[in-house]
Amino acid sequence: MSQSNNNKIYFASDFHLGAPNAEESLKREKKIVQWLDEIKVDAKEIYLVGDIFDFWFEYKTVIPRGFVRLQGKIAELTDNGIPIHIFTGNHDMWIFDYLPKELGVSLYRDNIVKDFNGKKFLIGHGDGLGPGDRNYKMLKGFFASKLCQWAFARIHPNFGIGIANAWSRKSRKSNIDYDEVFHGEEKEDLIIFCNEYIKKDPIIDYFIFGHRHLPLEINIGNKAKYINLGEWIKFNSYAVFDGEKLELKKYK
Repeated sequence: MSQSNNNKIYFASDFHLGAPNAEESLKREKKIVQWLDEIKVDAKEIYLVGDIFDFWFEYKTVIPRGFVRLQGKIAELTDNGIPIHIFTGNHDMWIFDYLPKELGVSLYRDNIVKDFNGKKFLIGHGDGLGPGDRNYKMLKGFFASKLCQWAFARIHPNFGIGIANAWSRKSRKSNIDYDEVFHGEEKEDLIIFCNEYIKKDPIIDYFIFGHRHLPLEINIGNKAKYINLGEWIKFNSYAVFDGEKLELKKYK
């Protein structure tokens, strides 16, 4: 594939593949694959910023069934020289080395800062940032521990993945059925995080997060913007940077 016209950076998040059921997930997966197939003509890099899967755990020799269309499309794109960057989210933090080894993606567990054409981007999933949700932060620390991961890996996949899917369904009210509400800039944890961060590092131009499930574009400080990528259950939203400006868009 020629890279001469590939000058755009794409960002998307919160596909939650697997939810709420196999039929609806497959429809969404096919839509995502179609989007990836369309943007490959001008994509320089693609960032998938967490919660790609509603649940994921890699045993040593076993991964969750399904999602082969997405995996195949990602492998095709990386084989053709388009870098794809995947961030773990709160639903798929148990991605380990399978996707990097098999699909050729770069994997991140924390925020990163990138420079695109002189613009500074801070990119991450967004969970656990800001002042709120202390109970979740404690739970995330436990799930991220080697002890927890070792213990879960001892469970047979049929049983372990069943337990995890049942646990994940408890949070699907916020993913599937619940209409997210914007709480105001002074009450949104990620906006609070961005405003505090920009005081320490004023060179950031864009904060790119997922997790919140609302497509948002909020001014931060004198020049920066906070972009929330939304999700692909209701909004099919993503962002694209063309080297000069960043736009928040919706697919189809």
